[in-house]
Amino acid sequence: MSTRSGDMHTLLAKESEFEGKLTFQGQVRIDGKFSGQIFTRSPDDSLVIGETARIQAELNVGTVIIYGTVEGNVKANRAIELKKNGRVKGNIEAPTLSVEPGSFFEGSCKMDGSPAAKPPAPGGERK
Repeated sequence: MSTRSGDMHTLLAKESEFEGKLTFQGQVRIDGKFSGQIFTRSPDDSLVIGETARIQAELNVGTVIIYGTVEGNVKANRAIELKKNGRVKGNIEAPTLSVEPGSFFEGSCKMDGSPAAKPPAPGGERK
């Protein structure tokens, strides 16, 4: 695999299945079946869940873009994007959430913005 910034690394093709713990750096796309845990090493890392993907896992990633199906809790340091036909059954947590029409979400959502995004405290200045 190449390690240049911006490269997409395909982890699992459509007919592949994997069970275990995945820790990665950079960008990874999953189009097959995955069961277990997925972690990224940096808030700049991203995971793409392809249309044919079926994920049963706990995710703790930088950014996740979901076109397929995820069953499990999803935590993102930057953003979660739930695309048309994407499905999440589990709790999600991220500073930014994007949900397209035609997607499905069942669970709870927690959004904590960065300190710069929080409104000023009474008295005027941001803290």
